[in-house]
Amino acid sequence: MKRNIKELKIGLRRQYRAFRENLDPVRKAEMDAAILRRVQKLSVYRRNSVLLTYVSKPIEVDTLHLIQDAIAQHKQVAVPRCVPGTREMEFYFIRSLAELSPGMFGVLEPSPEKSRKLGDLRHGLCIVPGLCFDAQGYRLGYGKGYYDRFLSRFEGQTVGICYKGCVPWNLPHGYFDRPVDLLVTEEYVRKISRPAAGQREVPHA
Repeated sequence: MKRNIKELKIGLRRQYRAFRENLDPVRKAEMDAAILRRVQKLSVYRRNSVLLTYVSKPIEVDTLHLIQDAIAQHKQVAVPRCVPGTREMEFYFIRSLAELSPGMFGVLEPSPEKSRKLGDLRHGLCIVPGLCFDAQGYRLGYGKGYYDRFLSRFEGQTVGICYKGCVPWNLPHGYFDRPVDLLVTEEYVRKISRPAAGQREVPHA
């Protein structure tokens, strides 16, 4: 069974990576902008003074504009750094994108020597990446487990951002996997209820 699930995840990663890589650049930019607007309209975004977010790679939903907007709104913005030799990551506060440099996997990361580490994981809003999310808010990442480990400790609120074409109804997930609280695509915002059944879509949360 474990082997079957592993093979299924490998196939899903291949499928949704191909979807993203084949997106027309103009269409991708339009969808990224639509997702950003929906995130900015979220009440949970407006009222949180601390924003945790990934720094996007080319195939991901763009977060660079989100980071710049949040800094302009005087939010405290923290971005992740993978801890060498582990499968753990830590978040550090930044004041501009200029503070970032290529780290593990070529992703832009903060410098521990120049940035202040986020220590309080009880609050804030975390923007969560994923190759795909299902309608229940569960994510499929790149298979390294960094975000799964981090989210198991994070007590704040979570928003997954994803293209509508990367949202199947169900994904395989484990008992301890944590779904996001909200899922945002270019076309809708989905509030994830607890328990997972009974989720609903809302135009602008």
